[in-house]
Order: sequence, then structure tokens, then C-alpha cells
Amino acid sequence: MTRLSVNINKIATLRNARGGSVPDVLEAALNCERFGAEGVTVHPRPDERHIRYQDVRDIAPHLQTEFNVEGYPSEDFLQLVEEVKPQQVTLVPDPPDVLTSNAGWDTLAEADFLKKVVKRIKGSGIRVSLFMECNEDFINAAAATGADRIELYTEEYARGYAYDPDNAVAPYVVAAEMAAENGLGLNAGHDLNLDNLEFFARSVPGLLEVSIGHALISDALYYGLENTIQMYLRKLENAQR
Repeated sequence: MTRLSVNINKIATLRNARGGSVPDVLEAALNCERFGAEGVTVHPRPDERHIRYQDVRDIAPHLQTEFNVEGYPSEDFLQLVEEVKPQQVTLVPDPPDVLTSNAGWDTLAEADFLKKVVKRIKGSGIRVSLFMECNEDFINAAAATGADRIELYTEEYARGYAYDPDNAVAPYVVAAEMAAENGLGLNAGHDLNLDNLEFFARSVPGLLEVSIGHALISDALYYGLENTIQMYLRKLENAQR
């Protein structure tokens, strides 16, 4: 079944709004795991406006499931992941000032850069995924970087789902097939939620993992974190039937 990784950036955003240590980010990560999530995702940015580099260091030794650290491969970021050695690093091409990740890698223009970065990270025994859009040329070129997986950027799917689900998911099906042809594992994330997740997971072949943060943490305000994680897991279970 497709694995659920919970992105806890928004927990850190709430903590940072007040200062101090409430809510406790480490406790939230461990609770996500305890409540059934198969992974925890964080995306530290240079300004540390939500997850801080120290949070990554604090969380890493305590998780029993997968730890996925996302980010732009600056030297500081690379040193961080080499230090904590998460199970997966997802490389995202976002500059420091963006509000949220909003584009995938151009693996043709950035080929040389990505090859060096991917080789360096894999040298620490870490699986590498590249944040990607449904661009056939870029997906074909992703394999040449040495990456293990790609993570499809699903905002466009989420926007189109309410109007025409089949048309919205079609490019992702093609992208998934192309990833498989190139020997790349497949992850997905961004704006997936309780309404659109099941259809996406049922439609897209070979989907190994979804990373969900904003929607899931927002739902948890109404339903509670444990119940919300179970609701998302049931959507993924239903997709396999």
C-alpha cells in the first residue's frame, strides 16, 4: 500500500508564532508515528520560519519509521542531512523567499548540479528523491542524475480534481509510467487531502509514498491528530481495493 508520510512543518509554524516549545515538534513527530503514519517529513528553510535545523537534529534519533527531509541543496542543508542521515532526502528547487514549494526541477538545465548533489547525498547511504512536475523530458532526464525516486508535485491535480478528476489525474498517470520505465520510484505531494487522495492513489500506478502536511494538520484541528491520520490511511487502503 502507498505509505503516508506526515509533514509537520505547520506544527512548527504554530510553535514559532508564540515562541517557546509549545506545541512540541518532537512529540508531534513521535505521535504521528504512534498513530500509524509510516513516515515523517520536514522541510527546513534557511530562515527557519517553521522547522528549524535543530528540530531535524532532535527528531532524527527518535523515529522508528522513515524520516524524509526536504529542501534546497545549499551547503548548509547538505551538511545537515549528512549529519543526521535520514532515510530519504527530497530535493526541492525553491529559493529561500518562496511561501511554499511551487515548481519542480528542470533536470536538463540543472543536470550537472544535480548529479553532483545526488552523488554526495547517496554517499551517506541516503535515498534521494527529486521534486518534479509532469514534464516528460524532465522525468526522462531525472534518472541520469542518479536519483532513486521522483516526487510528483500535485497542486495542479488538486486544483483540477473538483472539476474533472479523470482529466486532472491523466498527466500523473503518464508521469508514473515514465518514471517506472526509467527505473525511478514514485512519491507525490502538495495539496493532497481527504477529498482527492483516494482517487489519486487509485489512479496512479506504482505510487510508493505520499507526503501530506497542510491539509492533514488542518484536519487535525477538527478531528484530532490520531483520528485524522487514520482517516488518511483509510483513504489509501480504499485505493487498493
